[in-house]
Amino acid sequence: MTAGDETCVREVNGDAEAQQLRAFLEAHGIPCELRGDCARVVYGLTLDGLGVVRVCVPPDLGERARNLLARVDAGELTLAAEADIEPS
Repeated sequence: MTAGDETCVREVNGDAEAQQLRAFLEAHGIPCELRGDCARVVYGLTLDGLGVVRVCVPPDLGERARNLLARVDAGELTLAAEADIEPS
């Protein structure tokens, strides 16, 4: 994926949540990249939008990624490492 050739499926505050979402999506066969301000890495800031991380996926997988994340939000799936992985 190159910058601009991706779809943002979620914005979160900080790297911890972003890394968790990335691992979840990749476990479901969806490659993703994290985009954000370098201040979150250098200073660990998550204040007033400075720590916002955009979770981005290829455009053709955007809908699938959003559906998976909606299922997490609804409590049907979990982000935990031992979460059930459905076949791609």
